[in-house]
Amino acid sequence: MSRTHGRSALVLAATVTLAALLVPASANAALSRGSLTQLPGAKGCLVDSAQRSGRCGVARALKEPGPFMGSRAIQISPDGRNVYVASSKSNAIAIFKRDQRHGTLKQAPGSKGCAAARRSFGCARAIGLDGPNSIAISPDGGNVYATARDSSSVVTFRRNRGNGALTQLPAAAGCVAGVPIPACGTGRAMAGADVVTVSPDGRNVYVGAFFGNAVATFDRDPATGELTQPADETGCLTAAPEANCATGLALNSVEGMAVSGDGANVYVASATSNAVLNLVRDSTTGALSQAADGSGCFVDAALEGCMTGREISGANAVAVSPRGGDVYVTSLISGSVTQFSSSGSPGLLSQPTIKSGCVAWLGASGCTPGRSLRAPEGIAVSPDGTNVYAAAYSSGGIAVLERGPKTGGVVQKFGTGGCVTTQSIANCATGRAMDGLSSIAISRDGRFVYSTAAKSNAVNVFRRATRG
Repeated sequence: MSRTHGRSALVLAATVTLAALLVPASANAALSRGSLTQLPGAKGCLVDSAQRSGRCGVARALKEPGPFMGSRAIQISPDGRNVYVASSKSNAIAIFKRDQRHGTLKQAPGSKGCAAARRSFGCARAIGLDGPNSIAISPDGGNVYATARDSSSVVTFRRNRGNGALTQLPAAAGCVAGVPIPACGTGRAMAGADVVTVSPDGRNVYVGAFFGNAVATFDRDPATGELTQPADETGCLTAAPEANCATGLALNSVEGMAVSGDGANVYVASATSNAVLNLVRDSTTGALSQAADGSGCFVDAALEGCMTGREISGANAVAVSPRGGDVYVTSLISGSVTQFSSSGSPGLLSQPTIKSGCVAWLGASGCTPGRSLRAPEGIAVSPDGTNVYAAAYSSGGIAVLERGPKTGGVVQKFGTGGCVTTQSIANCATGRAMDGLSSIAISRDGRFVYSTAAKSNAVNVFRRATRG
């Protein structure tokens, strides 16, 4: 090589090195695995058609999606073809077709694009859908279930696997309510139904009642999706004695719930009990039981029969890691995401004492500090298990946490890759139409993240970095 070429190569190398050094660390972080980028323009957000769209697209029946009490208001169908959103002020479920390659959402016209409590927005009619706030989809993709807080009900839909449209099951098969509603069946322990989930085997549906301080258990007909509540005490678990219900600990204001991947446990977050519960599920009957020896619940203050936990004040939403080894909980008052480890049989929980066992807004004692975590609501774990995402209502944003591959502990991603928010928060990327964020869902391939924003009347779409 000549001296001239040698000097040129050295100059080029030095220039490249200098350019790399001048790139902010936050910019590098924004490109790393797990970070989120909102899709541009109308592809990145859809808002209710009754308001100005700005740079967002518009959709019907999107008033207050994922309300303050609504941490599971958005779900993706198992086949990845549809996204369903519970819109509390529209009294409706908005239905979107999902482009699996690009992540974009499109609402079908007429009754195929939504189901509502009244004949409005051109939606299909649904009984008992006043104030819907949570959605669950059966593993076979054949049914969609929605809780409606104002109706104290769970509504059952048959899902058209071809176009995603929803049809409510006829008569009492389509609605079970804790208050008298014409054409609905009667359920127990359903007051203020707030969260719903389906067991992995599809045999049971569980409903958490915020005002009823209870978990209601339903048997699911795999052929039709119809729900039946057992008449004996296996049909419900309540904080206070109630006819034909079992009694449990720390069940005040049930707001979050998730079933373990093996179906052996149902994990519950109780907001005013400030508690995280471990309910053991009978794989044959679906019945739930709670131990009173300390292994059945964690609370933030001493309670006989429970263990004492940390940073779980206002426990809100629950998510389980893909391999089932860890359980993550958002707590609204603590402003935190806390980790619980699951081990042994039947899925006993322990709370790690290591600092990465929790992330808290303003860096609470014993936790790693977190940004954009004021009033966290919804939570989700990426399918590859590398990230935990928390939707924060007051911050209007999503906190991106990195999950330790060995310990399961969580720390917030460095730089702007660690959060996306509609507010001006240092070291956070800027998003659109994200006021009042409360629910979050991740596609099965891990490439896209979706959220609901109650105050913006919006659904948001983000691309997730899967490499780097």
